[in-house]
Amino acid sequence: MRRTALLATVTALVAGALAWPAARQANAAPVTFAHPGVTVSKSQLDFARTQVNAGAQPWKAAYDQMMASKYADLNRVPKPRATVECGSYSNPNYGCTDEREDAIAAYTDALAWYITRDDRYAKKSIALMDAWSAVIKEHTNSNAPLQTGWAGSSWPKAAELIKYTYTGTWANSGRFATMLRTVYLPEVINGSNSNGNWELSMMEAAVGISVFLEDRTSYDKAIAKFRTRTAAYVYLSSDGAVPKTVPSQNLDTTAKIVNYWQGQSTFVTGLTQETCRDFTHTGYGISAISHIAETSRIQGADLYGTDVGERLRQALGFQSKYQLGEAVPSWLCGGSLTLGLGPVTETGYNALHNRLGIAMTNTQKLTEQNRPSGSNNLFVAWETLTDGDNPN
Repeated sequence: MRRTALLATVTALVAGALAWPAARQANAAPVTFAHPGVTVSKSQLDFARTQVNAGAQPWKAAYDQMMASKYADLNRVPKPRATVECGSYSNPNYGCTDEREDAIAAYTDALAWYITRDDRYAKKSIALMDAWSAVIKEHTNSNAPLQTGWAGSSWPKAAELIKYTYTGTWANSGRFATMLRTVYLPEVINGSNSNGNWELSMMEAAVGISVFLEDRTSYDKAIAKFRTRTAAYVYLSSDGAVPKTVPSQNLDTTAKIVNYWQGQSTFVTGLTQETCRDFTHTGYGISAISHIAETSRIQGADLYGTDVGERLRQALGFQSKYQLGEAVPSWLCGGSLTLGLGPVTETGYNALHNRLGIAMTNTQKLTEQNRPSGSNNLFVAWETLTDGDNPN
């Protein structure tokens, strides 16, 4: 009996050991965080730097585009404020544009530092981060969660690059971490029941901030919320007759779901909750999905191998074919789509097509047609440079 019990114990331990990687891949934070590790890794940055220095395309053109942008201007004057107030459609707009664009500029300067090794750019990135961490206290009004998500997606990307690659000093990095922990993370970590792009962007910020803060608890919470929202944002036929839902939204009838999906009652693989609203907001959601999946990959887990990867692939392909001009059938959004997907395809396309070898004809065509992709001036920037055909 003792031998049988011992054998059962050993079998259970082996099964647990084998099951752990799968569980780890799906959800849990790493034991040790990788840095820089928010949407771009050191190996990706090294590849981009090598390509730029060799004058190779499309990276050189992407780099030139970035350096010619207003975000790389070394004379930029930050415009921090204690209270950033953002109403619906940025009305009122008290610091909203300034905050988002200063955050993108900090990230742009950090990238410029990494590629050029000109420490004027690192110092400029630090100056922008320091200006805001010295002043900001809160975000208010109806768009506060989304605004915090957008700005909070760019700040940790900049901070990761500076903290972990800059050879100089950043005396106020602790104050910046406190800003992320007290001003940004509480505003985004609990999510939103608005349109799906809100919560996806908020989770992107929460995941990135958690990496910088090495906050495993917040990371796990954000990833779990992200997975539930992604499943409710992109429809797969395997979901059943109607899309999955976020339990807290109480979308407990088909009529409620159809209303939430902008009146669309025919559900096909790759359709998103906001496709029939417009492609611009849909692009925000798709971009956030790809950014979180990429950050998770850098942190040692494989969300691309879960339904997240399949939903991302299908969403990219579905939206891309119509963005490229395919005729819109009458059953889809009443036969009319509002296009404008934005510079959001590089990260997901590189991960799924280049690394995993999945054919993505429409996404490939759109991605290559849009190169070099720039910034949407909200939370997406320079992804041809960092992700374009990047094998790392």
